[in-house]
Amino acid sequence: MILAFKLVDIVQVPFGYLLSWLNQLTTNYGVALILFAIILKLILFPATAKSKKSSMKMSRLTPRIQALQKKYANDQQKLNEATQALYKEEGVSMGGGCLWSFLPLLILIPLYTVVRQPIQYMLHESAEVAGQIVEIIKTAMPEQFGKNEYYHQMIAAPLIPQFADQLKDIVTNPATLEGLNFSFLHLDLGAVPQFNVFQWETWDWSHIGAFLMPVLSAGSQVISMLISQKMNNSLVTNENGVQDKEAAKNSTANQSTKTMLFMMPLMSLWIGFTVPGALSLYWLVQGLVSMVLDIYLTKKYRTLYDAEDAERLKRAMEQDAIEEEKERIRAERRAANPDGITTNTSKKKLQQQQQKEQEEAKAAAAKEYAIKKGLLVEEEDTVVKQAMSGVPSRPYCKGRNYDPNRYASQTTEE
Repeated sequence: MILAFKLVDIVQVPFGYLLSWLNQLTTNYGVALILFAIILKLILFPATAKSKKSSMKMSRLTPRIQALQKKYANDQQKLNEATQALYKEEGVSMGGGCLWSFLPLLILIPLYTVVRQPIQYMLHESAEVAGQIVEIIKTAMPEQFGKNEYYHQMIAAPLIPQFADQLKDIVTNPATLEGLNFSFLHLDLGAVPQFNVFQWETWDWSHIGAFLMPVLSAGSQVISMLISQKMNNSLVTNENGVQDKEAAKNSTANQSTKTMLFMMPLMSLWIGFTVPGALSLYWLVQGLVSMVLDIYLTKKYRTLYDAEDAERLKRAMEQDAIEEEKERIRAERRAANPDGITTNTSKKKLQQQQQKEQEEAKAAAAKEYAIKKGLLVEEEDTVVKQAMSGVPSRPYCKGRNYDPNRYASQTTEE
């Protein structure tokens, strides 16, 4: 049994028993590995879904982020504040997407150990016993082992039955002496693929199939990235809910995907020819399942986001209609008043002006009527009679030294 407990064993030990059980159930290591990869993706599906939802939200905001970058190109602090405000408004967590995307990765990395150390995790021997088994078989058959000790357990596991007599006193589990059969579709999944497949001596299915494993694994990654990139670009919409292809093309995520489109498959291809075929099969199945789940999640969340985009587009169209109506009214006013003469159009002041005009008209009519009836003297006569100085020819000569009798007729008493 496994004696030395490590933190990663919380993940590795249970999944080691799962892979071992699947192998016993199917009696075929390749089929068990395929089911194992599918089950792992389903277990990690909730984290994958959260990561996908967050990344889709980020993709949708690309045009608005680019607009902020242009607006605050010379002020990084204001750019950060505006970006955070936008994320808060749209309900996007800046670190949430990365966290959920790293969680599956943190789990999957220890699971590679389950695949590459089958004696320890599938046959349930301790690390010390597994090392002794490998050393005994390696001493007897050194040509079977390469320089990379990382995968020596996979090489040694199928050879255990040949050394049962030497190992029976070492193993703690008698079933270990039966070893593991890595045969799948007449391929040895414990063997490392070789490049010399095109030589006549190696032109057989076992070598060709092993060669195709890493090639198909790398190819599936290319297809998965292309599909994911195309679907993510279709999510990029502006603030009015209209797809913005130019923003998607110039986005940072799109540029990063283009780089990874070449780097990741090439790296996977290179690693595939340095590790046993079982890992290439595992990566191939993982990639295919990830592609299917990515398409499913994109369509699922796309339905929600399309409804949001439709609502945003509706509001934008209504606002455009309002602006068009205002512009039409302004155009009619310009046509009716080409000289640009403006008048006071305040409703309150217009009412006051109309009231004043009405009062003035009534007063004028009443005055005219009074004059005609002789009830009122002409304004000029009134002014003469009411001359302040008492002199009709100089009605406004009243001053500080005013003397009403100054211009009176002088009479001499006789």
